[in-house]
Amino acid sequence: MEWFYIIAASLFVVGLKMLSSPETARHGNLVSAVGMLLAIVATLQGRMSFSWIMAGFLIGSAAGAISAYRVKMTAMPEMVALFNGFGGLASLLVGWAEYHMHRTPPTFTTASIYLAVLIGGVTFTGSVLAFAKLSELVPGKPVLFRGQQVINALLLAGAVWFGVLFTIAPEAHYTILIFGVIISLVLGILSVLPIGGADMPVVICLLNSYSGLAAAAAGFVLANDMMIVAGSLVGASGIILCQIMCKAMNRSMAHVLFSGFGSAASAPAEAGTKGEVKSISPQDAYFALEAARSVVIVPGYGMAVAQAQHVVKELADHLEANGTEVKYAIHPVAGRMPGHMNVLLAEADVSYDQLVEMDTINPAMPTMDVAIVIGANDVVNPAAREDKSSPIYGMPIINVDRAHTAFVLKRSMAPGFAGVENPLFFNENTRMIFGDAKQTLQAIVTEFKAT
Repeated sequence: MEWFYIIAASLFVVGLKMLSSPETARHGNLVSAVGMLLAIVATLQGRMSFSWIMAGFLIGSAAGAISAYRVKMTAMPEMVALFNGFGGLASLLVGWAEYHMHRTPPTFTTASIYLAVLIGGVTFTGSVLAFAKLSELVPGKPVLFRGQQVINALLLAGAVWFGVLFTIAPEAHYTILIFGVIISLVLGILSVLPIGGADMPVVICLLNSYSGLAAAAAGFVLANDMMIVAGSLVGASGIILCQIMCKAMNRSMAHVLFSGFGSAASAPAEAGTKGEVKSISPQDAYFALEAARSVVIVPGYGMAVAQAQHVVKELADHLEANGTEVKYAIHPVAGRMPGHMNVLLAEADVSYDQLVEMDTINPAMPTMDVAIVIGANDVVNPAAREDKSSPIYGMPIINVDRAHTAFVLKRSMAPGFAGVENPLFFNENTRMIFGDAKQTLQAIVTEFKAT
């Protein structure tokens, strides 16, 4: 069994490394899945019959395959949040069950039980609330109230104190474990309440890290090396990804978790101070694109909502056939989860060589004839670079305003998820194309086909 664990752990590490690149991410996911299958089989072998193992494998595989097949790409962040919650709940139940089997476990195991229950509970309710916010079942804006941080601090201090009491005498403090479960569930909700929808990519990473830490704690409870390794990898990678996301927004983790960013709408622009919005038709946009020698496409959540990734690829094919160089500029926090835009474009068979990061495309932006912004807002907002009073000031952006011409595809002039007005829409070199992104792009493609 130890050899199976070593092989599985190696596959986890290799798979995680492959996930760092869009070109190898799909294979990395498969490699990690095979490692998890080996770990599960090795753990259950000898503890239950092969028929039960196969039954669980088939039921779980069917549920996962159906869920993944039926979920829309716009709902992928919600699915990830929900899976994080299931992982936390599983760790909570493992700790609870182990305590009932051994009412007087060793001190280290007792502490691990409490940590698995505490972190698992926070992960479960926090993930469920994140799922509800992303699904718009509850308002996505931050929910703030007086003394919120004080209450959270008191709950956390209470959880630690109960943990100490439980660890000292677990057989005499069953009620304390129940209180610990309740506190963890409440703390999970209160931790996510003050976080707005614009920060959900960071929250998903953090909850993913929590689920890994809960799994590692459950691994110590069961003395299972594989769970410890897998949980530690997930916990560490989640935290690292959180830091990458925060850096991309030029904000600290504490600011994301406690500032209530997005709770207040940005002040409306004074009349005449922003300039005039210039809108054009898809047919007019075609003439500019037909003459362009270089085009950069900046996708955002609006592209996911419109399911426009395939027609984006079709438009790029026509542009390239016309001799135009096409690139896709991907902001680290575009969409509702890390890598959201990469997944959408990969689904449309966009070449990985055409995907460029923000730091790479920005120096070349002044040489671009046309920048097409498809449903992105906050990640192309010049206020982050120029307006010190803006809530997003200092956040690195894709400088589409510096291209010769910028086409912005939006349904309306409404602000983005952060609730901040975008002066890009009023620039002299910006042309707004209002309407559904997919229909707009199809209209442009039709013009190319007609020539």
